[in-house]
Parts: sequence; C-alpha cells; structure tokens
Amino acid sequence: MYELVLFDLDGTLVNSLDDLANACNEALKKFGYPCHDREKYRYFVGNGIPKLIERVLPEGKKNEEEIARVKAEFDRIYGLTFDKLTRPYDGIPQLLDGLAEMGVMTAVLSNKADEFSRRIIDRLFEHRFDLVLGKKDGFGSKPDPAGARYIMDTLGTAPGRTLIAGDSSVDMQTACNAGCDSVGCTWGFREQRELEENHAVYIAHSPSDILNIVRKNNQNMI
Repeated sequence: MYELVLFDLDGTLVNSLDDLANACNEALKKFGYPCHDREKYRYFVGNGIPKLIERVLPEGKKNEEEIARVKAEFDRIYGLTFDKLTRPYDGIPQLLDGLAEMGVMTAVLSNKADEFSRRIIDRLFEHRFDLVLGKKDGFGSKPDPAGARYIMDTLGTAPGRTLIAGDSSVDMQTACNAGCDSVGCTWGFREQRELEENHAVYIAHSPSDILNIVRKNNQNMI
C-alpha cells in the first residue's frame, strides 16, 4: 500500500525547460560562450545546476572557477525568470487532488537548488505538498537516496509504502537505491527507453496513470 508519492520536480510536475534553457543561454552569452538549442537541455538538466553549467560549457572551460562564475550569473537570471514560462503539466493538479482524496501523502525531491524548488512549488502549487526538499547542504544529489530517506522518515513512512515518480534515469536509480517502487513519467524530458533501462517498476503516459497505479495497488492491499 502506498502512503506517499515522492515526485521529481522538473520534467515531472512542471515543464521548466524553456526557463532553464533561456537563463542558461543568457549566462553563456554574457561570457561569450555559444548557446545551445532548447532540445539539448533535455539531456543537460537532471543532476543539479552545477552539473548543468559544466555540461553547457565548452571543452577546456569546465573548471571549477569558470563553472562557479557562470553559475552565479545563471542564478541571478533564473531568480528573476524562473516562473516566466514554467507551468504544471496538464493533469498534475488533478493527480494531486486525487491522491489527497485517497489520503496519500505527497512530497517533492529535486536536484534543483532548494531555494528555487521551494519558490516554484510555492508559486505554482501553494500548499499541496507535505514536504519539499531541493538540493541543499547535508544531502547528496539524486540518485543518492539520503533525501528520499529523510522525507520518508520525516513523514513517518517506509520504502515499501513509497512510490517515486520521475522522468529520468536519475529518479529511477534513486528509487532503486532507496528501496522504493518507481514510476517513469514519459511526458517529461527523457524517453521511455531510458526509464525502462533503469528499472522503472511502472510506466505512466499521463498523470492519471499514476493515480490509477496507486488506487489499484492500495485497493489490492485492503
């Protein structure tokens, strides 16, 4: 029986690709570096902002000093534009309502900086989630399971009663490392094949599929 659905943020709850790509390209332009097509950002994102900056920088420029310099500019730009185009995917509000009606808790675990994760959730979802945790000191980035375990401990549940939903290999690996079931979301930034190759227990093609998975699982456990 699932008591908690733990969601990834970017590419799962919200389509943030345009805002991420635009902020990153603006930061690159400031320092005279070439920009990247929007679609390439589907594969640049997912491991946190420092790794994003490392991936977009040219070869020979991927040193700590330059990553920090470009990241600072990205943070400044993204702090002003993070919600310009970012919106929940169709069906996500209804999914959250349905889980709440079933008494299932919901939480967010993201490799995005904790400040930005909370600002997006507060702006777009108000108080729908029981707990939100972005990247912060004291927790390794996904697929390190520490964040997932902290959320489960805080909310009083366990891996066998937690379903992790995400759109990338990072999320599926996090679920495996934490001992949780996983559901791969095909509407996000990555392809179904990547999710299956990383041991997704379920595949969801729409948010309503997650609701059906939880409902069916929980009914079978009654």
